[in-house]
Amino acid sequence: MPTIAFLGAGSVVFTRQLLTDLLRFPDLPELHIALHDIDAERLEVARLTAGSVSRQLGRPITVTASLDRREALEGADFVINSIQVGGIAATRVDLEIPARYGLRQTIGDTTGVGGVFRGLRTFPVLTGIARDILEICPDALFLNYTNPMAMNVWWLSLIAPELRAVGLCHSVHWTAHDLCELIGVPLAGTHYRAAGVNHQAWLTEWSRDGQDLYPLLRAKIAADPELERRVRVEIFRRIGWYPTETSEHSAEYLGWFLRSEAQIEKYRLRPLEYIGISEENVAEFEDARRVLHAGGDVELHDEGDAAEYAPQVIHSMLTGAERVIHGNVINRGLIDNLPEGAAVEVPCRVDARGVTPIPFGSIPAAGAALNRTYLSVAELAIRAAAEGNPELVRQAVLVDANASSSLTPEQIWALCDELTQAHARYLPASLGGLL
Repeated sequence: MPTIAFLGAGSVVFTRQLLTDLLRFPDLPELHIALHDIDAERLEVARLTAGSVSRQLGRPITVTASLDRREALEGADFVINSIQVGGIAATRVDLEIPARYGLRQTIGDTTGVGGVFRGLRTFPVLTGIARDILEICPDALFLNYTNPMAMNVWWLSLIAPELRAVGLCHSVHWTAHDLCELIGVPLAGTHYRAAGVNHQAWLTEWSRDGQDLYPLLRAKIAADPELERRVRVEIFRRIGWYPTETSEHSAEYLGWFLRSEAQIEKYRLRPLEYIGISEENVAEFEDARRVLHAGGDVELHDEGDAAEYAPQVIHSMLTGAERVIHGNVINRGLIDNLPEGAAVEVPCRVDARGVTPIPFGSIPAAGAALNRTYLSVAELAIRAAAEGNPELVRQAVLVDANASSSLTPEQIWALCDELTQAHARYLPASLGGLL
């Protein structure tokens, strides 16, 4: 019986989505779902959620739940990681403290000051997870969903190079989905490929029956001035290729959008937006807990909305079905004009043998230039943690385009000092923390 371990299973909404997609494959064998979380209450809701999904879909599964990570990893064939170190409280810190300095973020989980500190508090936990997997289930495939994706995948490649790992994100799928919806073309039957870095890859191929769909998109934008007030449309106009993450995310990866109130209004942005999204996730968890404890069932998403890659990877490896996804892996001859050894996002072939990245060649030059700045922030944050050098933390934030467009170097150093103190319980002592 294949075993799938869920780490951070208390992210109940996400766990429900993954299980629903997984159990809708009719040709999978009965599965053992091993749930783990450090929060007992959330873990119990995850266990009840798994039972509800199984019952509604008529697919029997074996479910175990443990507060002990090593116990959950016993016999695992696949390990799905969706932990969030520090939870919503840490997210508030990442967004609210920089805002007091005048540095505005919308999401704060990928790059920039929010991404750097999210990465720094995640690296120690990832190190422990990797150590446990290599000892307990060394052949398991590690499927990472935790942000900052590029930093985390890159970190794992350095501290556990023998670990089989791939980072998964649905941003490429939903970009193609939403663009097709915008121009009135069904997603089914289209061909699309993207490459770059997670949340900032570039849609370089997008066609249907051999017809390039970009001209239809340009015509749609030209006919609707309101579309030009979206961040991704502005990036598309200036770079020439569409980026693969939402405008809300993309706004904070560059220095163009959050630097002034005028830009924020022009592009209809909402600084600190992720706090509200996080609060909605907490409310959804509370709703699920109430329904499940009353003996009810959680609501399942429509089958047509299945977009998560982990169930597809597991299905392919267990059945041999071949498919192509977009995965986050280490650049070993995959993208010519991005740094070798960095974490990149490229098309990957998936089959019974696993996930095999497909060499992409070069990505558009201007897109690569932006990607390299993003990767420089990631590299400095990773080196800071690896070398125990707090100066590199500050330099990582200094390199970030959004931070440097809004704050002076002195302000960035002071901000990092305050964030270090606020997150001290999660950070290594060498970086000013308590670990």
